[in-house]
Amino acid sequence: MKDLGEASYILGIKIIRDRSKRMLGMTQTSYVEKVLKRFKMENSKRGFLPVRHGVKLSKKQSPKTDEELRKIFDIPYASAVGSIQYAMQCTRPDVTFALSVTSRYHACAGEAHWTAVKTILKYLRRTKDMFLIYGGGELILEGYSDASFQSDEDDAKSQSGFVFKLNGGVVAWKSSKQDTTAIPPLKLST
Repeated sequence: MKDLGEASYILGIKIIRDRSKRMLGMTQTSYVEKVLKRFKMENSKRGFLPVRHGVKLSKKQSPKTDEELRKIFDIPYASAVGSIQYAMQCTRPDVTFALSVTSRYHACAGEAHWTAVKTILKYLRRTKDMFLIYGGGELILEGYSDASFQSDEDDAKSQSGFVFKLNGGVVAWKSSKQDTTAIPPLKLST
C-alpha cells in the first residue's frame, strides 16, 4: 500500500482543510453543477427554499388521462430525485425533508411533483457553494428532533426528522414519513 497524502476529492466530495483554524469542510459544488446541467436547470432561477411554502403533494396530483401520462413520460423524475438524494446523503442535510416528500411519487409522478423536484434543484443552484464544516476542540454532540402531525395528504401519517451535530458540523440527519398513523391526544372537557 502507498500513502498518497491527504485526499482533496473523494466520491465527488471536495475536502477543504484549514489546519490553522482546526477546521475541515466538505462540499459538492461540482457535483451539483453537473446535476443542474444534466436536468437543464443550470440557468434556472435560484430558489430560496427547497420547498415552496404551502405546497402539499399527494397522489391526487398524479396523471389521470393518457395525455397527462404522455406529457410526464419523458420527464426524468426518478433520475433527478436519485441525483439529489446522493447530494443529500453526503453533504446536503438542508434538502432532506423536501426529498423525503418528493421521493414518495416515483411510480405516479405528475406535473406538481416534478415542479417540486425542480424547486429543490433551483434551491441547490443558489446554494451550490455551501459546505459542511467540522471544527476542532472539545467534542460537543448536539441532537435535535421534530415531528409533524398527520401531515401526509394521502394517508394522514406524520413526518419525523432528526439532526445530530458534532462540534457544530452536521454528522447525521434524516426525515421520513412514519410507518403508523399517529392518534391525536384526547381532549378533556372542562
